[in-house]
Amino acid sequence: MTDLNNAVVLITGAGGGFGRQMIRQFLAAGSRLILHDLRKDQLTAACADHADGSDQVLDSFAADLSDATGCRILFDAVSESGHCPDILINNAGIGVGGRLDLVPRDRWEQVVQVDLLSPMRLCEMFLPAMIERRSGHIVNIASIAAWIGPKGLTSYAASKFGLRGFGESLFSDVEEFDIRVSTVYPWFSKTPILDSEQFGPWDKLEIPEDVVTDPADVVEEIISGIRKNRQHIFPDKMARRIQFMKRHTPWLLGKVMQRMEKKIRATNSSLRLSAS
Repeated sequence: MTDLNNAVVLITGAGGGFGRQMIRQFLAAGSRLILHDLRKDQLTAACADHADGSDQVLDSFAADLSDATGCRILFDAVSESGHCPDILINNAGIGVGGRLDLVPRDRWEQVVQVDLLSPMRLCEMFLPAMIERRSGHIVNIASIAAWIGPKGLTSYAASKFGLRGFGESLFSDVEEFDIRVSTVYPWFSKTPILDSEQFGPWDKLEIPEDVVTDPADVVEEIISGIRKNRQHIFPDKMARRIQFMKRHTPWLLGKVMQRMEKKIRATNSSLRLSAS
C-alpha cells in the first residue's frame, strides 16, 4: 500500500480539471503538494479554494513542458526547493483533433512532446533519487485512447499508446527498487481538454453530457488505485468496459464505438440547428 499521509506529491498540470481535483483530494488525504502548470496564474487560481490547506502546499512552479528545457526547469526548481517527491504524477496533457494531414505539424508534435515525452523526461530526472532511497511511486495519466484509436485523435492516441508501453516497461525496470508505477486510463471527462482545438470537418465537436464523467469521481478512483499500488487503473465504468471488450470482444468494441460516434454526430447536428 502507498501511504499518502505526509507524502510529498508532485502534480504536473495542476491547474486543469483533474489537477484541481487532485489538489483537493490529496490535501484531504494529508499529502504535501508541489504543484506545476504552464502559467503561474493557473496555479494561483487552482489553489484559491484551498486556503485551509495552504501549509500543505510546499511550492508551485510554472514551466512549459513541451520541450526538454521546460522539463529541466521544473526539475531544477523542485530540486532547489529541497523537497524530494515521494509520488510523481504526470498529469499535464493537451489534445488536438482532426485528420492528421489537416492538423498543423507543430500542433500534433506539441501533443507528443507534452503527453509522452515530458513524462519520460521527468521520470528520467526524478528516478535516480527514488532508486537511491528505494521508494517512490510514478503515476502517468494516460487515457482510454491508450487502448483504442479514436477517429480524429491520431497524435493524442499515439502519445497515450506510447505512455502505456512506457509505463509497462518502466514498471519492470524499477520494481526491484520498490518503486511503483501506475498508468491511468480515463474515459472522456469534464475537463478543459474537451475544448481542444479541432481542424477540418470535425470543428467544434461537443461530447454529450450523459457520456462524460465527473473529474471528482475519476480522481477518487485514481487515488484508490495509487493506494493499492495498481499498475493499471481504469477509473470509470466506460474505461473498464472498453478495456474488457478490447481484450475479449474486439469485434463488439468496433460496433460500440461506431454507435458512440453517431451519437456525438447527432448531438453536434442538433446544436448547430439550435444555433442557426
